[in-house]
Amino acid sequence: MFEIRPAVADDASAISALILSLQPYLTIEPDGSGAEEFLVSLSPDIIRRNLQDEAYRYQLAFDGEALAGVVAVRDNAHLFSLYVGSPWHGQGVGKRLWESARAGALARGNAGNFTVNSSTFAEGMYRHLGFTATGPVAEMHGIRFIPMRLEL
Repeated sequence: MFEIRPAVADDASAISALILSLQPYLTIEPDGSGAEEFLVSLSPDIIRRNLQDEAYRYQLAFDGEALAGVVAVRDNAHLFSLYVGSPWHGQGVGKRLWESARAGALARGNAGNFTVNSSTFAEGMYRHLGFTATGPVAEMHGIRFIPMRLEL
């Protein structure tokens, strides 16, 4: 069973390490070339700054002591981050994190409208969660993504 809890500033390094372990799924080039700006945004210092910013709400999923996944919502409406470590893919961690983040956003006044920029790798998961594409696949800063929306 996974434990979900809010993230704190001291979690920044672990969050960064988890997301960067998924880099080959996220960047156009497998070695990350061309995505330097995106990769810098995943550094512990930037994540720590986000964790201290009221616009962001991060939650973490743990499998025992191991960080299995992270979710973050920005401005109570944009699914900013949803990453699950490779060993936990397909085990429902992403769904549980999303359900927790969605419930928190709704409790804070979100009317049921969410956006996400999905990696092409994660598109199927977001569709399973009810998101639909709002535009074509786009490329920017060395990453390829699909803008998506969910209206409850």
